[in-house]
Amino acid sequence: MNDMQRQGRCDLHTHTLASDGTNSPTENVRLASQKGLAGLAITDHDTVAGIAEAMEAGIKYGIRVVAGVEISTRSEGHDIHVLGYGVQYEDSRFLTRLAGLRGARDQRNDQILNKLRELGIDIVMQDVIQTKTGGNAKVNSDNSIGRPHIADTLVKKGYASDLRDAFDRYLGEGAAAYISLSPLSPTEACQWIREAGGAPVIAHPGLYHQDWLIQNLIEEARPAGLEVYHSDHQKEDEERYFAMARENNLIITGGSDYHGVRQGHVFHGDIGSITVSKEVIDLLLHT
Repeated sequence: MNDMQRQGRCDLHTHTLASDGTNSPTENVRLASQKGLAGLAITDHDTVAGIAEAMEAGIKYGIRVVAGVEISTRSEGHDIHVLGYGVQYEDSRFLTRLAGLRGARDQRNDQILNKLRELGIDIVMQDVIQTKTGGNAKVNSDNSIGRPHIADTLVKKGYASDLRDAFDRYLGEGAAAYISLSPLSPTEACQWIREAGGAPVIAHPGLYHQDWLIQNLIEEARPAGLEVYHSDHQKEDEERYFAMARENNLIITGGSDYHGVRQGHVFHGDIGSITVSKEVIDLLLHT
């Protein structure tokens, strides 16, 4: 047992092939074990399809796996993500709701591809699916296809130099082919998570650059926690959101937002690079 296991460190934000990560759930758990983590949350976008496999891997590798999800929402003209921890991932109503979100994501993907074609970029959905699946013809309906897969395809076909270039020029908010995703509000997402037995947490507030909006959402949506520690947060962000969480009696969470390796680079951060203590899991699961 290494230092992180003895100290009970946990990474509460990782993605798998079920959404826009590059690893299987089993591989994420194996890497967590290799890094010496005591716990790991699987938080794929708008799907819980990877959790059952991760739970089995957790038993094999001696890692505490937390059933999670990251739900896409929209508020005041800004995309906001809400994490859910300890969700009942076989709950039929929750699964139906997530399927609806993935349907909206599919429609957005089609709109993005249409915009790209208007810009002279010849990419169709089958190209994106093949990029995601490594050449296989189909993708499981429980899995989620998103902008990173389109970005990978843009790079593969030579329309962008790397993932960042693809988002800056075409896919990021305000870019040439950007389409907003979700009509769902953060308050509704928090309610869905609570009704599925989970604890809602506002994800990476530093990425939105709208602290007034975060404070409003805390008051309106009443999340259980705030993701203070994240790979894209600076020290001053952590200090500011730590204070905000304390002032609003929120659970302080954190995670790497690991998506795997794309074009030779880890995105956003490596598993275990951002951790919190195992006590945070207990707080979330007993909220």
